[in-house]
Amino acid sequence: MITFTYEGLPLEVEPGISVAAALIKHGERVTRFTRFNSKPRGIFCGIGVCFDCLIEVDGQPNQRSCITTVKEGMVVRVQHGS
Repeated sequence: MITFTYEGLPLEVEPGISVAAALIKHGERVTRFTRFNSKPRGIFCGIGVCFDCLIEVDGQPNQRSCITTVKEGMVVRVQHGS
């Protein structure tokens, strides 16, 4: 098992899964809020084609959570706007 943080909370998951899968496993569905009107978005296509699941990973915005593999110590935050 590996541990990463999501919004400051430590989460433990199996190695090799995507950030999106890890968040779903822990009951988290929202990965970002839209630039206009702050509407919540989450996983839509799950294969890296759309950009609904964008999230901030280790301080880098605009990372697609469905194709980003969780790594030990990774810091994940909900993305607000663009």
